[in-house]
Amino acid sequence: MIELRGVSQVFRSRDREKVVALHDIALDVAENEFVCIVGPSGCGKSTLLRLVAGLIEPTRGGISVGGVPVTRPREDVGIVFQKPTLLPWASVLDNVLMPLKLMGRPTAQARPRAQELLRMVGLEGFESRLPGELSGGMQQRAAICRALIHDPPILLMDEPFGALDALTREEMTLELLEIWQRRRKTIVFVTHSITEAVLLADKVVVMSARPGRIVQVLDVDVPRPRAFEQEALPAFQRIAGTVRALIFSNRRLPRDA
Repeated sequence: MIELRGVSQVFRSRDREKVVALHDIALDVAENEFVCIVGPSGCGKSTLLRLVAGLIEPTRGGISVGGVPVTRPREDVGIVFQKPTLLPWASVLDNVLMPLKLMGRPTAQARPRAQELLRMVGLEGFESRLPGELSGGMQQRAAICRALIHDPPILLMDEPFGALDALTREEMTLELLEIWQRRRKTIVFVTHSITEAVLLADKVVVMSARPGRIVQVLDVDVPRPRAFEQEALPAFQRIAGTVRALIFSNRRLPRDA
């Protein structure tokens, strides 16, 4: 479904110094697969997601979705960022429908789907509220509905629960699992949480410190459906321990920064 071949990304800092964000990334994500990307801060996880989304072009290498090269933003991709970035003057329902408006698609017939999505994430009755009237978790639920409104086969999620409190984060993680199990999609999910990654993913991609490269791709053989109680399972602990060891052994120490 998603293929990255020899992808490297170089940026220029304000003083024109070259910054190598990613180096020689090769990755395959199968259709309807749930892949989590973990690694030290600044290792290029978010950059990798932006490249797949077509928001930026790679310095070197190629990215394709369904065999078609990615050269620009695609309508078959939904994106959820760490912050909800909802329009503060628009209602929850209008925020959810906004991608369709930007694509030039009619929204009248999409309203039932938007209301269904909001109902699915527990926001029924909040359709006319403004984002400022919602909690952080509720805003992020609305942002997920917005990413799903056009039913994209691919969902890219950049630490979507990172700013939430622990309990809300766990609740949102389980809701995302339920959404994915109801209507399978190809999901690439960036997170700093090892537990979250192992709970969600079919595969966990571990990246090194900058310049980011893939250290290892681990298959998660914990049975589905999953819940946080499975953290106690030997298979869960084994995978989480391996991921943790890989991250710690491939992070740059402060004196080397």
